Amino acid sequence: MHYCSSMYAPLKQVIVKHPQDAFRGQEHLRDEWKTFNYLSEPNFDEALREYAEFIAILEKYVDKIDYLPESENVGLDSLYAHDPVKFTPKGAIILKSGKTLRQPEAAIYKDFLQKKSIPIIGELAGDAVSDGGDIVWLDDRTLVVGRGYRTNDEAIRQLKDMTADIVDEFIVVQLPHDLGEAECLHLMSFISMVDKDLAVVHSRLMPVFFRQLLSERGIQLIEVPKDEYDALGCNVLALAPRVCVIPQGNPITKQQLLDAGAIVYEYKGNEITVKGTGGPTCLTCPVVRG
Repeated sequence: MHYCSSMYAPLKQVIVKHPQDAFRGQEHLRDEWKTFNYLSEPNFDEALREYAEFIAILEKYVDKIDYLPESENVGLDSLYAHDPVKFTPKGAIILKSGKTLRQPEAAIYKDFLQKKSIPIIGELAGDAVSDGGDIVWLDDRTLVVGRGYRTNDEAIRQLKDMTADIVDEFIVVQLPHDLGEAECLHLMSFISMVDKDLAVVHSRLMPVFFRQLLSERGIQLIEVPKDEYDALGCNVLALAPRVCVIPQGNPITKQQLLDAGAIVYEYKGNEITVKGTGGPTCLTCPVVRG
């Protein structure tokens, strides 16, 4: 089987975590939301409603949706199933989050993949830390990794080794400090690939070389304005080339996508997206595309 080496090919299989299992209940949310640096306390029942709407959109396109199990060992952020692993054409790489509170998620994920007989090609070791949100496939043979507070140089070295035989070009993008170490800035915070030649970006956070590189490759850039960036408008999940999901409340970004010929689905993401700063790409870990 050919696992993911794309951010936009037709999504066939995905791993998610239900808020029922990540949030557990209102009391648990009340105790934990500050610890995990959420903007405010999510409403549990509303989160379940939002998630049902989100999953209903995925089900239109995705053949297989696997749910991570509830676990005492992981916290609220386990809702954002994208970060603990990254898929390559040959299988998964188990990561180790740059957010200490999220590090236990890797072991749960590894166990889950083994039970599903999904191959694991490597695992970060030693001092290496990296989040899936910092690792982007530009195309089948080009891997871009963001170096920031969540992904360090040692992880980049190990990732480069693990992917040497499947990647022609390995590009490191230095991430800005932005709002600081406690906040989450990933490479995927300011770029979402929606097709081989279409990306949604927030250019103010992009290094010049990277922006130029995208343009040189003929990738059209859809600019997300600042207020929509804050509403996670830059976090766009492609279900297929130019078929995508974005959080509600991003009308300018949505219109630009429509103008570029995209089909755009929206979901209300106040509880599951805005409060925990995790959009549709964060909520999903694509396993198979193509």
